[in-house]
This record gives sequence, structure tokens and C-alpha cells, in this order.
Amino acid sequence: MSKFSLEPHGILVSEVHRNATPAFLYEAALRHEKGSTISSTGALIAYSGKKTGRSPTDKRVVDEPEVRDEVWWGNVNIKLDPHSFDINRERAIDYLNTRERLYVVDGYGGWDPSYRLKIRVICARAYHALFMHNMLIRPKADELEDFGTPDYVIFNAGGFPANKHTAGMTSSTSIDLSFGKREFVILGTEYAGEMKKGVFTIMNYLMPKRGVLSMHCSATQARDGSDTSVLFGLSGTGKTTLSADPKRLLIGDDEHCWSDDGIFNIEGGCYAKVIDLSKEQEPDIWNALGYGAVLENVVFDPFTRVVDYTDVSITQNTRGSYPLDVIPNAKIPAVGGHPKNVIFLTCDAFGVLPPVAKLTPAQAMYHFISGYTAKVAGTEVGVKDPEATFSACFGGPFLVWHPTKYAELLADKLRKHGAQTWLVNTGWSGGGHGVGARMKLKFTRAIIDAIHSGALDKVATVDDPVFGVAVPTECPGVPTEILVPRNTWADKAAYDAQAKKVATLFRDNFKKYEAQASDEIRAAGPRV
Repeated sequence: MSKFSLEPHGILVSEVHRNATPAFLYEAALRHEKGSTISSTGALIAYSGKKTGRSPTDKRVVDEPEVRDEVWWGNVNIKLDPHSFDINRERAIDYLNTRERLYVVDGYGGWDPSYRLKIRVICARAYHALFMHNMLIRPKADELEDFGTPDYVIFNAGGFPANKHTAGMTSSTSIDLSFGKREFVILGTEYAGEMKKGVFTIMNYLMPKRGVLSMHCSATQARDGSDTSVLFGLSGTGKTTLSADPKRLLIGDDEHCWSDDGIFNIEGGCYAKVIDLSKEQEPDIWNALGYGAVLENVVFDPFTRVVDYTDVSITQNTRGSYPLDVIPNAKIPAVGGHPKNVIFLTCDAFGVLPPVAKLTPAQAMYHFISGYTAKVAGTEVGVKDPEATFSACFGGPFLVWHPTKYAELLADKLRKHGAQTWLVNTGWSGGGHGVGARMKLKFTRAIIDAIHSGALDKVATVDDPVFGVAVPTECPGVPTEILVPRNTWADKAAYDAQAKKVATLFRDNFKKYEAQASDEIRAAGPRV
């Protein structure tokens, strides 16, 4: 790799390791990065420092003429002056130029060659290089030789802070994206997930311009290739668990696009939460965390190097990164046909949504824009009662266009390809958290199986009087009495009050989107 130079990017460091092997990156991390070690299973253990999660309030998008009228400006996409971006970019390059050695990862975002982006990552830490080696799609030798000019460059100078006095800065962390310059600059955070989500944000802008729906979801395919499904869901809804289905092939666990040709994964790997990970509950993830994987911010036994996945003393956001192809049932290349089923997962801790419901296209758009789940008491500091959480399109922090843009694309795909949308509640039944019980995983799996088999297409439904969705009256493998949530509550009046409360939360949240939503979408919400 001696011929490779970063001079076109203003970087003059002589020791540059481009697309180094995992073995080389292991050695470099162990030699140069404090705290790095190898777990008992062979994964590289690394630490991101003070920041152990994303910094959404520090993310900026450069206010440039070519994107000014397209970006959904606000709390998700905070404006940054081009001059401030130039200052941060120069600060990042100056820092990278002070390093003895740098690492470059050239890879692709998007498995479909028609839509893939060439991404270049320039970083100072071997762990970051190994992480992106996993998360980007790895070029073959001839593709790397002919890689040419990248479409986007990520300058990861996370070990150096932003200058808080630079206009637009609110802290020493700044994550800046310039669509005009096609560059992404990271300062003041070494959390690896910022790079991954940077790529997703870029795709979230570019793909809708080409009529392609970018999605924060998992995707699976029948082993015989007969059908494809996508599963949307926020943290804690069971998206990862339910997509790890031995009866189906895994296309991907987190980020996909839906084009006129079908769906494709954006990533070459998976980035899974590993808090409370067990071999029994998540065997595929457990087995994937061997050689080549990165374990981020975990606690381990200093003698045995066995990781304690229950220990949250560093962070609750412990993570594991691994290539997609170590999953036994992974579909490589990670592409699939048009989905027959689109599944919205929610963990309703209030216990009022049905375990499964069929949605009309308008309801699908409403619930997609809403992106509802609920935090459960006891899982986060300060959460005493269930709290509703809404994240537009099930990926609010990474949207670039207004949520209705993605909802309209989804509706178009649903109509064009005849896909059915389902709402599946993996949360509580018989009462809210503290009164009822969480839906058994075996029942949820049976519901997903029935969706895939087509069994639910043929059964009678009843309309939920509050949420207006069509609730199946029977489902193979699921007790009939739990399908209508009101029937599971001992106190019917309490159910009615709680359902009205949640419906009102939906309505209140949707107010910020009403101006750009059609009458049909607005009418598809709960009946309050």
C-alpha cells in the first residue's frame, strides 16, 4: 500500500494503512490504543472514551445553496455555516497530520451496484478502521485497485475536540456533514457509531432524490426466495431478535433501501446492542462475536477475558460489530425482491395496542411518520412510569428530508408492489407495565410466522374502536383471548382510560407533521 497517498485530502502522514486486514488492525490496536485487549472469544475489545453513544445535539448539516430547500431543518438537522465547517475540517486535518500513522478504509455503502456509494474513511484509531471494515461493504481486490475518487469522505478526528468558540458549536463535540463538499467531519467523540450513522444519513439524503426509499429497518427473506419482509422498530421492540429467524435468510439488521428492483442492505455488517446478551436468546449474535468482531465499551474479567454482558458500569449502550457473512443464514449479496410484508414493531408498555393489526396504506403512513414505542419503567434512570417515544419513520435522528417525503415513498412502494403493512406489539398485555405481562416471545414469533405464511390474510378482523386498525380474530399458535387487548384487562374502564391517553399522545405528537400531511393521513390516526 506504499503507493497510496492522502495528499489529495491535505494529509501528508507517510505511514498510511489502507484496507488493512483484521489481524493487522488487532496488532495495531493492542500496541497503540490503551485498554484494547482480546476477549475470550477472540473479539477485539475497545473503548470509545468519554462518549459512549451518539451525540444528536452536536450533529450539524452545512447550509449550502444546493440543499437549502431540501433539508428538514430543525432539531434533527441543525444548520451550520459553511465557514464554520471549513474551520472544523481544517482542525480535523491538522489533527490527523499530527498522527504517526493513519488508517484508511475504502468501501461501499449499498449492496446494489446501481446505487452504491464509494465511501472513504480516514481515521487515527485501528479500532475505528476495524469497525468500518465490518460495517462497509468490502471491495474485492480488483475493485479496490480501481476504487478511484470516493463519493464521500469521512474525516474521523474524534480524538481532538471542536473549538467551542467556533460559530455554531455548543460543545467540544461536532459531527458535520457537507453535501456540497461530500465530506463528513467528526471532532470530539470517538464513538464508532457516528461513522456508521453518517453513511446512513448520506444515503437518507441521496436515495429519495432517485425515488428510492431509505429505511431504518431489518430485512429477511424466505429460504426459497419466495418473499421478502422488512421490520421497522425502535430500540427494545425486538427488531434484531425477530429478524434473527432460523427459518429465513437475514438480508440485514439495520439499514436498507427499497428501489424499483427490490431491497438492498446499505451495510456490510451488523452493530448490535449486547447488553444482557445470552447464547440462549441470541445465538447468532453470540457466535458472531469472535475473531474480527469489535466489542465496544464492555466489561470483562481481567484474568479470563470473559465479557460480562450484564455489567453496565461503563454504559448501557454496549455494542458489538461484526461482518454480515459470519451469520450462518445471511443472504450474500444482501439484496432481496420487493417485500410482501412490512412490519412495524412497537413495545407498547401501556398495554393498549393489539398484538397484531392490519393497516391500510393511510394508516401505514400515519404510523410510519409517528414511529411509536414506549420506554419501560426501570430500564433507564429516572423513568418511573412508561413513557411514550416517537421517532419519525422509526429513524428520526438520521432523516434529512421531511418525514412525509419518506412516508410518501413508502406509500408509493406499498401500492406499486402490493405489500401489506402490519403493526405488531411486542409490549404488554392484560394491563400496562407493573400490572400486565409482556407478550411472550413465542406468541410474537407465531404472529410473524403467520404473517409470512399468509395465514393472517384469510382470517376475520374487528376494528379497534380507538386506534381504528383491523385486528385479526385468530392467529395460529396464539391464544385468541389476547388478540383484542381490552379483553385481557380485568378493569375495562382502566383500559378505556389508558387507550384514550395513548391515542392523545399520538395525536399530540402528530401535530408537528399535520401541515405537510394529507387529509387521508391525518384521518388515519386514533379516534380521540
